Amino acid sequence: MKTIKSMMDHLYWADGRILDALEESGTNNKDLLKLVRHIAVAEQVWLSRLQGKGIAHYTLWEVEENLSAIRTMFQENAVQYRVYIDELKESELDGVIDYANQSGVSYRASVRDILLQVLLHGQYHRGQINRALRIESAEPVPVDYILFAKL
Repeated sequence: MKTIKSMMDHLYWADGRILDALEESGTNNKDLLKLVRHIAVAEQVWLSRLQGKGIAHYTLWEVEENLSAIRTMFQENAVQYRVYIDELKESELDGVIDYANQSGVSYRASVRDILLQVLLHGQYHRGQINRALRIESAEPVPVDYILFAKL
């Protein structure tokens, strides 16, 4: 659990840093805004699955031009994930969750694998955002775990 908690703390930190970089860049690139919102909504979708709730009301690929609204989403995600993980017992990490994707296809995955999906999915897309910022001549922000671990 210690590793997962630390990695989740990194996720919260990295989400904030990528939002800071987008704000500082002043970008109005709709693809980037859609991508950062996608990260936040995907975090919500996976948490809903972990909690046994429905996901039909989530839309993964919409543009949100208000970065402060996305920041609020990330902050709420962090609060909710902290509560979930604080109540999670190590023995529950290997429990299996049945869920359906947005197209209705059924899947099964362990709690551990779902949490790792959340962690790696966000990191993948933050890399895409940083690359796009560099192409736009803006400053990308380092979000590597090792940088976070040195804080």
